[in-house]
Amino acid sequence: MGAVEGQGLWPWQLPAARHSRFHARHAVRHSCGKIGLVNTEPTPDAAARSAASPRKRPKPGERRTQILQVLAGMLEQPGAERITTAALAARLDVSEAALYRHFASKAQMFEALIDFIETSVFGMVNQIADNPLPLPPPGKAARIASVILQFGEKNPGMTRVMVGDALVFENERLTARVNQLFDRVESVLRQVLRAAAEAQGCTAPTAQAQVQASVLVSFVIGRLQRYARSGFKRLPCDQLDAALRLLA
Repeated sequence: MGAVEGQGLWPWQLPAARHSRFHARHAVRHSCGKIGLVNTEPTPDAAARSAASPRKRPKPGERRTQILQVLAGMLEQPGAERITTAALAARLDVSEAALYRHFASKAQMFEALIDFIETSVFGMVNQIADNPLPLPPPGKAARIASVILQFGEKNPGMTRVMVGDALVFENERLTARVNQLFDRVESVLRQVLRAAAEAQGCTAPTAQAQVQASVLVSFVIGRLQRYARSGFKRLPCDQLDAALRLLA
């Protein structure tokens, strides 16, 4: 299934502050020497020009964007260990103190990533749920599950955050926020499934919707976990339509 129209999901973007965005798949560029130079020492003229032209300062929010870009990129490495601020600073070629000028803590960096996940996921979920037109079988609930899995597949670093792998040993409130995200997804699914059950004349629409929503959320989380723990080899959208038809 394709991305929901109007979301601009891929390439994804992240808040430079809370509401601005950045393109996640653009890597941060590091300076490197040119190949083939015989004399690696700067000439006096070159040194003078360098002194006269100090390195350009990033625009407001630009460094914050770069920090989040690199953090997301590091999370995409299969089997990556816990990311430290020292490793993140080294990747950016800045000091750890420079990181803390933009984020009070590493937990705040992860919160920025979770902000992006919430905004992206619920932008799509709400668009589907609020659509007054019925979708053909397997319906809106399956479509919601599908777009969440598509998001995870396109953003493997975000998948590690969503399933909690990247949050081990981090602040407990981060795990609580991710759990809350899936609780909200389940709540939306219950509403959608209850309406569908009522339209079909089900005698116990609320009870049926609760069970179905729980099963769908468990399926989504399980697929995302398998994706992360397989080193991003087992794609969450493999044979997805057939699986969702069975669940629906």
